[in-house]
Amino acid sequence: MPVDIVIPALGESITEATILRWLKAVGESVALDEIVLEIETDKATMELVAPETGVLSEILKGEGEKVEIGDVIGRVAVGVAATQATPLQTTAPVAKVAAAPTASVAAPLSPAVRRLVDEHSLNPAEVAASGRGGRLTKGDVVQHLEERASAAPTPLPAPTPPVAAPLMPRTDRPPQETSARERREPMSRIRRRIAERLKQVQNTAAILTTFNEIDMTAALELRAKYNDAFKQKYGTSFGFMSLFAKASVEALRAFPAINAEIRGEEIVYKHYYDLGIAVSTEHGLIVPVIREVDSKSMAEIEIALADLGQRARTGKIRVDELQGGTFSITNGGVFGSLMSTPILNPPQSGILGMHKIEKRPIVVGANDQIVVRSMMYVALSYDHRIVDGREAVLFLRRIKDCVEDPARLLLGL
Repeated sequence: MPVDIVIPALGESITEATILRWLKAVGESVALDEIVLEIETDKATMELVAPETGVLSEILKGEGEKVEIGDVIGRVAVGVAATQATPLQTTAPVAKVAAAPTASVAAPLSPAVRRLVDEHSLNPAEVAASGRGGRLTKGDVVQHLEERASAAPTPLPAPTPPVAAPLMPRTDRPPQETSARERREPMSRIRRRIAERLKQVQNTAAILTTFNEIDMTAALELRAKYNDAFKQKYGTSFGFMSLFAKASVEALRAFPAINAEIRGEEIVYKHYYDLGIAVSTEHGLIVPVIREVDSKSMAEIEIALADLGQRARTGKIRVDELQGGTFSITNGGVFGSLMSTPILNPPQSGILGMHKIEKRPIVVGANDQIVVRSMMYVALSYDHRIVDGREAVLFLRRIKDCVEDPARLLLGL
């Protein structure tokens, strides 16, 4: 008896998704709770599992198709052997794609690859596949097109026109050149959502950014002294994000408007500190949330951050882990950024930007001594509708004091 594969509830405010790829083909055996496909919402990539042990008998929605909560996208035949399921038909186009030469079973094409194949009237079986499981990648198709173009006979040049004739545009270029030089693909659901939210916050919030610089010498010495012991005890390195997260909590307590948000004509002040930490993935920038940071130790923050970051990059993060943050931190320094103006993550009213640590000469002490210090520029972007410039400047000053003298965090000063 077949059991339906159904799109489940995906989280608050999410009503639809896109089929990213099927990991199983029709006729293949599946086990209960085995991952059979990936879907993409406007917040994250998610995996769906088989509802029963059996054979994938039907695929009703192919890769690239939009689906809604409750839609039946496939069926599992319970109690059927894989060898018996091969004649079963698939109603979605994705299951009718011919297998690549290197694959033992039919490998579905991604939407971008399918589009290239259709545009150039290619037979997928004639293109060498280098992807996992014999899948065709976009690079495989582009390389095939380039090889085909280079192997094509060179067309004869047009006759030389008379001197008085106007110059004509070249027509002897291979027809594939334009396609080989450009590639078009639809924006992913996550990327479209990011674009919508960033444009929304620019249209609705009065965003300003203020800057300061932090002497990271004490923090670097702290990490150098204790990182090995920290890693041995907790299984993760001692990074600066936990230090900045605890410093942010102290600053948010002192300036609660930066931890607030506007709802209609009211300002909602939050007495909890759920910090969003920006993580770069191949699908775009997402912001997992670490809950109740004020009650966590630095070790607990580093462990939570490592777990969330790893699952965000592999598409295993849950939608609820991306919602409800009160303040965000982003670190462009990991990519070498020296200074930037981070954009708000709505409906939050503040975001802290960390940057590259760089040695610079600075003046210290009563005698104006010039010394070399490891310095970092930090930025606070804030919603000027509820946060005044004075609060923003003093907020960064509080961050600076805590990070330059980490003992303040231990003593609550």
